[in-house]
Amino acid sequence: MPFRCGVHGSQQNRKGAKLEMLTSPEPKGLVPFTKESLELMKERIAKKHSEDDEAEDLQPSIDLEVGRELPFAYGNLSPGMVSAPLEDVDPYYKNKNTFIVLNKKRTVFRFNATSAWCTLSPFDCFRRTIIKVLVHPFFRLLILISVLTDCIFMTMTNFADWRAVLENALLGIYTFEILVKLIARGIWAGPFSFIGDPWNWLDFSVTLFEFIIRYSLPGFASILNTARTLRILKTIPLNQGLKSLVGILNRCVKKLIGVITLTLLFLSIFSLIGMGLFMGNLKHKCLRWPQENENKTLHNRTGNPHYIQEVENFYYLEGERYALLCGNRTDASQCPEGYVCVKAGGNPDYGYTNFDNFGWAFFALFRLMTQDYPEVLYHQILYASGKVYMIFFVVVSFWFAFYMASLFLSILAMAYEEEKQTNTEKAKKIEPKYQQTLKEFQEGKEAAETKTIQIEMKKRSPASMSTSVDLLDDGTFAHKEEVKESRKKCPLCWYRFAKTFLIWNCSPCWLKWKEFVHMIIMDPFTDLALAICIILNILFLALEHYPRSEGTNSLLSIGNLVFIGIFTAEMILKIIAMHPHGYFQVGWNIFDSLIVFHGLAELYIVTVQGMALFQLFRMLRIFKLGKYWPTFTNLMWTLGNSLLALKNLILLLFTFSFFSAVLGLKIFGVNYENCVCNIDKGCQLPRWHMHDFFHSYLNVFRILCGEWIETLWDCLEVASRVTCIPFYMMVILIGNLLIFYLFLALVSSFSSYKSATIEENNEAKNLRLAMARIKKRINSMLLKTLCKKQNAPKETMENVNDMHVKETLSDNTLFELSDTQDFFKEKEKSSGMEKHTMTENESQSLIPSPSVSETVPIASGESDIENLDNKEIQSKSGDGSSKEKLKQSSSSECSTVDIATSEEEMIYEREKPKHLKNGHGWRSSPGQISRESKKGKIWQNVRKTCCKIVENSWFKCFIGLVTLLSTATLAFEDIYINQRKTIKILLEYADMIFTYIFILEILLKWMAYGFKAYFTNAWYRLDFMVVIVFCLSLIGKFREDLKPLISIKFLRALRVLSQFERMKVVVRALIKTTLPTANVFLVCLMIWLVFSIMGVHLFAGKFYECIDPTSGERFPVSEVMNKSQCESLVFNESMPWENAKLNFDNVGNGFLSLLQVATFNGWITIMNSAVDSIAVNMQPNFENNIYMYCYFINFIIFGLFLPLSILTGAIVANFKKHKIKQGGSNIFITVKQKKECRGLKKFMSEDSQRPIPPPRNKLQGLIFVLVTNQIFNITIMVLIFVHAITIMMKSDDESPQMKTVFYWINTVFVVLYTVECLLKLISFRCYYFTIGWNIFDFVVVVFSITGLFLPAEYYLGSPSLVQLILLSRIIHILRLGKGPKVFHNLLLPLMLSLPALLNLCLLIFLVMFVYAILGMYNFAYVKKEAGINDVSNFETFGSSMLCIFQVTIFAGWDGMLSAIFNSEWSDCDPDKINPGTQVKGDCSNPYFGIIYFVSYILISWLIIVNMYIVVVMEFFNIVSKKKAKTLSEDDFRKFFQVWKRFDPDKTQYIDSSKLSDFAAALDPPLLMAKPNKGQLVAMDLPMAVGDRIHCLDILLAFTKRVLGKDERMEKVISEIETGFILANPFKITYEPITTTLKRKQEAVSATIIQRAYKSYRLRRNYKNTSDIHMIDDGGSVKATKEDIHFDKAKEKSIIQSQV
Repeated sequence: MPFRCGVHGSQQNRKGAKLEMLTSPEPKGLVPFTKESLELMKERIAKKHSEDDEAEDLQPSIDLEVGRELPFAYGNLSPGMVSAPLEDVDPYYKNKNTFIVLNKKRTVFRFNATSAWCTLSPFDCFRRTIIKVLVHPFFRLLILISVLTDCIFMTMTNFADWRAVLENALLGIYTFEILVKLIARGIWAGPFSFIGDPWNWLDFSVTLFEFIIRYSLPGFASILNTARTLRILKTIPLNQGLKSLVGILNRCVKKLIGVITLTLLFLSIFSLIGMGLFMGNLKHKCLRWPQENENKTLHNRTGNPHYIQEVENFYYLEGERYALLCGNRTDASQCPEGYVCVKAGGNPDYGYTNFDNFGWAFFALFRLMTQDYPEVLYHQILYASGKVYMIFFVVVSFWFAFYMASLFLSILAMAYEEEKQTNTEKAKKIEPKYQQTLKEFQEGKEAAETKTIQIEMKKRSPASMSTSVDLLDDGTFAHKEEVKESRKKCPLCWYRFAKTFLIWNCSPCWLKWKEFVHMIIMDPFTDLALAICIILNILFLALEHYPRSEGTNSLLSIGNLVFIGIFTAEMILKIIAMHPHGYFQVGWNIFDSLIVFHGLAELYIVTVQGMALFQLFRMLRIFKLGKYWPTFTNLMWTLGNSLLALKNLILLLFTFSFFSAVLGLKIFGVNYENCVCNIDKGCQLPRWHMHDFFHSYLNVFRILCGEWIETLWDCLEVASRVTCIPFYMMVILIGNLLIFYLFLALVSSFSSYKSATIEENNEAKNLRLAMARIKKRINSMLLKTLCKKQNAPKETMENVNDMHVKETLSDNTLFELSDTQDFFKEKEKSSGMEKHTMTENESQSLIPSPSVSETVPIASGESDIENLDNKEIQSKSGDGSSKEKLKQSSSSECSTVDIATSEEEMIYEREKPKHLKNGHGWRSSPGQISRESKKGKIWQNVRKTCCKIVENSWFKCFIGLVTLLSTATLAFEDIYINQRKTIKILLEYADMIFTYIFILEILLKWMAYGFKAYFTNAWYRLDFMVVIVFCLSLIGKFREDLKPLISIKFLRALRVLSQFERMKVVVRALIKTTLPTANVFLVCLMIWLVFSIMGVHLFAGKFYECIDPTSGERFPVSEVMNKSQCESLVFNESMPWENAKLNFDNVGNGFLSLLQVATFNGWITIMNSAVDSIAVNMQPNFENNIYMYCYFINFIIFGLFLPLSILTGAIVANFKKHKIKQGGSNIFITVKQKKECRGLKKFMSEDSQRPIPPPRNKLQGLIFVLVTNQIFNITIMVLIFVHAITIMMKSDDESPQMKTVFYWINTVFVVLYTVECLLKLISFRCYYFTIGWNIFDFVVVVFSITGLFLPAEYYLGSPSLVQLILLSRIIHILRLGKGPKVFHNLLLPLMLSLPALLNLCLLIFLVMFVYAILGMYNFAYVKKEAGINDVSNFETFGSSMLCIFQVTIFAGWDGMLSAIFNSEWSDCDPDKINPGTQVKGDCSNPYFGIIYFVSYILISWLIIVNMYIVVVMEFFNIVSKKKAKTLSEDDFRKFFQVWKRFDPDKTQYIDSSKLSDFAAALDPPLLMAKPNKGQLVAMDLPMAVGDRIHCLDILLAFTKRVLGKDERMEKVISEIETGFILANPFKITYEPITTTLKRKQEAVSATIIQRAYKSYRLRRNYKNTSDIHMIDDGGSVKATKEDIHFDKAKEKSIIQSQV
């Protein structure tokens, strides 16, 4: 027996060795790098240089890049190969003079083998030792720990005694690292040397700088601290993923150069416009000026020149820091009585907000573009210059900012997709040998695992030793998968432990109990009950509020205990039913158990002091709902995978923000401490500073959120502009680049999200099954109830059906086109069906039988489905016969007898209903009924006449005009309407007329279409609702008790939606893209609910504070500590204990507060209240709870950024889906606009204008040559830019001499532009005015000359506008063919998406109009404070539109809402008399205000998001078409444009000698760059007499070259031939006599013949010479023949290779 065991052991060892050989393949391709290897490499390099014609198409392998692990396809490493030089296995580097080194982790390190520039030989022992140190994992770990230690050390402001020791230690480590890299890699030996890596430059520079400062210039320690922050960036090269990502972003920046240039150009143009319009205006203030009745002392003071500069003489609004701005225009702000508007003092915001010179104007425009605090600048300009300049802000803040953001997003999105596609393609290019080796490795591994399992099973059961091996394998196979899965997670011992203790199969009684529990807990209705419990628990959590009564507290406490008990019971029962081992294998069960353990622990910990925050983990119960919600599970799964894939990008963003915070701390920390009195009167640090790391990081985070201007003002006050502006620009630009890239990556992930991403879990299936059972039960009960009614006599039912048919005859319509095919199929089957009663669906069907010959269809222009593509109609209309019937029944003609035109059809249609069965209800023809009586005939004629009226285009135009007029009249009903009696009377009569017209329209449509057809159409239902609104508003005018009905008049504007096709298309498209995202929106709302409930737990009742009524500021804690002390303070009365307007006292207020944080409006005030909070009924203290900032940071990341990415991705996915359904066309434009887009594309193309014929006069000809020369155009552009630079030099405080200089400079430019205009007029003659750009130049010159000679008071606008008019010529740089092509490529997508953008803008304007009118009706008399002032208010339509525009760009709506809150909750006077009106009071309804602003924000956000998607998708569309191997109409048009230049006489032929130049002049993809003669010859083009080639032959050949072997090639070529013949019916027919290939062969043959003839003549000439000469001649002849044969063979080979 021992002998047998020994034999068995030896066999087992041999088998184990064999398995080890399978699982550990020998190294393949890994060869030590020796001197012989170096010599062979040098020989290959020399050979490569000698062979110049060799083409190198190799690319570096992605699997063998530096920093990656060596693939297992190369086998395991032997100990001698670790950290030893090896030959480079990447084929790309075979001839690059490199070698690789691998460490224990198989990480690839690549070195240069060249020994140059103090670089040691790769065979030097010292260098090899240093290389081993460099590649060792502990070396990198040491550097990483040092960098992280240094990072932590740099965040500290209070240094300990060991500061110098730590700094010296770190400096020594960094120096050691540099020395190791210098020796191991060499100084300058190639791309893998020390200097070849830019990150090494950074390390060396910082270390050298630190040595110099520390030991030579100790006085510059602050500069050293700033420079040392660059060490934070060392974390990037230490992580290969971060290093690669930086390279990707660097490539993105290169692609953004064109966008950045265009942005700077537009910013400069708008800055110059701002200088011309607003220069010096922000210095206008209201100065106190004595009136006639005031004392003489004040009059004498005004004579003092310093009086104007005294700030106390200016007028200040209550609570404002800066004086009130004013203007001299009538629409600008006016000064109160006793004050005059003068230009005095400085500019607002520390003097940094102005347009007095180009620099500050550019700064202000950059602020507007980034949408940071725009409402303040918006109000300042409108106060000082007038409301008319709102147009400037609409263009800059909306269109310009939108377009620039779209450009950046588009370029970044394309760069991300290209990078993603590149990585995918690289991953697919794995060599077959790698795949085969990996397959062998996996097979060997599986064999080893199988053998190990067999051995373990043998050990467990010795009796099975006698069993055959086959039976043993069968017994182990069932257990194999389980062991493999368990081994992946834990060792075998844990698996045995789980098998023994966590699987409970102890007794039969227990098994029966387990089965019973399993049946109960796994029942679908149990899951339904648990889901209801979770929803109830969420409701209980949402009931938390302040203040709460004792009863509410006890209810919530009992509810919490009940739910803990339910969840605990669920966990226990599931553990019993599934065993602990099975229970904890499910992720959701682990999550449930954690919630249960938390709930049980909370019962004991909640009473401990300071553990109240433990209750916050109750919010996790909300996520239990995700177990029953597949959408939530799928989204979280997608989000997790996306974040995991983007971990390097997230880490890079965090690294950059950390670096920026430390850099800000080192640069500005001391300045905030020393110069704090410049920004605070009490010399206390403000909330936002950079004196310590935490505040510095908060400041950087705020900048990344888009709010930077206020903190920049403070920075400019405490530090210099040289440091503040570059620092802020760095954080803004680089930070936004990273954030945009991360956002687009997440959107790309979620746009490919599918509802069935992962398998649905059992709980979700059970819940669906339970709901299906309930629904089935309800349906069965309803059917039983209805069956009692259906047991009536059969004859009665048939009579009812007949009556129903007669009633619905007039309601027949072809409305739901999508059901037509189904109806036809059912009609065919109806002959074989038994008679049955009409079902509910059939009784509601609006589709008439095709047999009905006389119908009154809905007009095609009014239908919901008139814009469906032909493909969709054909796919839904059945076969050809059904299509014909469909066309007849959907005729746009109104006549009810036009369909049956012939007598045979009339007879057929009469007899056809007789054969119809009752399957669909018996349908009789209206023609039969109309012939039974004269009344029917009259009724039919009346309906036919009504239909003709409503279908008439003039009637539609009239209704559309009336709709617009009725909508426009709403704008006149402002607070001054009672003072304008005439207008009020006219509006009252107009309302009555409009009402009667719309009622008449409804009656006509009822008569024409019938009630059912009318009310089935959604647009008609909208019209009907608007008419009801008209009627109710008229009733409200005549009855006092119904006067509130007047306020619903704003709904009249909605009728515009149903009257204009563009509006309909946009609304349909928005519904298609947004409604499917409702489930995703609910997931995002659930995330917000979690944060809102957390906010209630953290801040409920803590935002109250004691306010000093005299100063309006909060009492300090030293005076008032709590509510009781506040109420005990008595001056005139008790002090108010007031709550903040936005708080977290309940979930509703929490949602509103979070919305303000999400829109970054009023979020600073909310955060300040949270950070200052102490406890309930305690007076807040300055930054007492400073780490509450983390709550808002987490919300912005997880509650705003991620949900916004999810929602946007879902909308993009729906947009793509519906775009594909429409054949790739834009879903926001009409069919007519699609044709306009094609015309617009032609207009945007080059050479779209006809060339101007040259004049015959010699002088005119010379001038023509001059002005059409490219140098002349470049000269004019240079003049324009020089002129722009001179305007940039202007400023508000320039001297009179400078003004004179600028005047003469402007005159010189006017003269130069005039000369240019005259030269073009002389040379172009009348053709000058056929070009739009010339007309524009002519108008500019005329206005400029007029501005020079007319006095300023007679000219329209300020004198600076003359220069702006001249400067407008700078837009020539955007002209096609004149400016850079990159600008054309950037403007083309905008122009092509312009129709869709205009449609969306029309919709958003309508929404703005509706909300502006609604605001006028509800907030016109609100007290002016906070965000409602003299400029932004709801008193008039213009001011109301100003307010709505602010909300559209998410600016300042918090101030407006605060004013509405103040009107209700503080100093509201309900009895205030408003002059000129009968309305009393200045109160409002805060709840209506919340609904008003929140609804508008959501609607406008949806529209704006779709606007961004339209532009970005247009970019993708253009790029994809360029990359695709296809040809468009634009490519053919450009082909013929180039053809015109080579064939000006339109002969349709060009000479073969010009073919090469012609091919090189084409645009891609038809372009064939030089040298191209060989390719052209190989095309074998047919040639006519005179070596001419026809246009069609060239086009077809080039098309075949582009399309290749594409399946569409034959179809495209046939279409080209057909189109060419149709376009050229008089084409000259010709017979080709040869081809280009034959002609080349003829030329080669002629050359051979000529050479042979020459050799023959040579022999004849030397025939009579001496023998020696004969021998020589024979030798030369022989050589000549050999040359001829060689040349002939070479030319043939070239031709054949090209063919």
